[in-house]
Amino acid sequence: MKNKFHVLVPDKLNPAGQSLFDARDDIVTTTLHFPTEDEMVAAAATCDAIAVQTTKIPRRVIEAAPNLKVVSRHGVGFDSVDVAALTERGIPLCVAATSNMVSVAEHTLYFILALAKKSVEFDHATRNDNFWIKRQMGAQDIAEKSLLLVGFGRIGSRVAKRALAFDMKVSVLDPYVDNDVIKAAGCTPVSNLDAVLPQMDFVSLHCPKSPETVNIIGRAQLVAMKPTAHLINTARGGLIDEEALYDALTSGSIAGAGIDVFAVEPPKPEHPLFQLDNIMVSPHSAGVTEQSILRMAYQTAENVLNVLDGKPDPNVIINKEVL
Repeated sequence: MKNKFHVLVPDKLNPAGQSLFDARDDIVTTTLHFPTEDEMVAAAATCDAIAVQTTKIPRRVIEAAPNLKVVSRHGVGFDSVDVAALTERGIPLCVAATSNMVSVAEHTLYFILALAKKSVEFDHATRNDNFWIKRQMGAQDIAEKSLLLVGFGRIGSRVAKRALAFDMKVSVLDPYVDNDVIKAAGCTPVSNLDAVLPQMDFVSLHCPKSPETVNIIGRAQLVAMKPTAHLINTARGGLIDEEALYDALTSGSIAGAGIDVFAVEPPKPEHPLFQLDNIMVSPHSAGVTEQSILRMAYQTAENVLNVLDGKPDPNVIINKEVL
């Protein structure tokens, strides 16, 4: 009889992924429903793998799992997992690397277009007998507008492709991508964020959250932007100083923003940004579509099985040094 692998699933996995586990006679899964950290510690004691969506995986949980061989994230963000604790033990952290890149890229373009075309304001006014608002509030073409992408990975590069199709001028700031790669994609590489901000009509963030990117857009950066510029974040909360963003939006330092992610999630209903008319928000849903959910679940399970089968895919592993 084969040895059984115990996979801990802290959040229910879509059947597209769970079916991969169910098809294997050497896999046993335990599903928890919004577990506490103590519940995770108890369940981790016998697990060989963790397939996780939103539940945090701190060092305490990792240390409580002596047989742990892999953690697989349902998505591409990983700030909820203690990567250092995994790396110390040689345990790979996998992400569903290609699952939602198209979805987030499309959501970014949705923000760009909706902000430029004043869609929220026009919709509200038309419903409330203000048909002639178009004379007071000028919508904008995005053709020939300058877009700065901070980050040029799987998502940022796909935003660039779509923005170029709308005849936008795309600049890219990403110190980890060779300039020749950026140029080959039809974009202009830049190296100094503060120097280029005054030239941009749109700034869109597509970098991971790390000590070097926390509040990468702060008060100084917002002041440097055009008063007609828009800021977009579909990456991670904490990349923007939200208090500074509120001040910039209320003072007219920038024209507007599209924000999908927040420093604290879920944000409270009384969040100051929610009181403003020149910001569009969404509930960390840029990567969540009917199609991406299926891809995420499948890739989450697939990544677990690949590691357990001794065939890890380096392209989906965050802490590659464990290989």
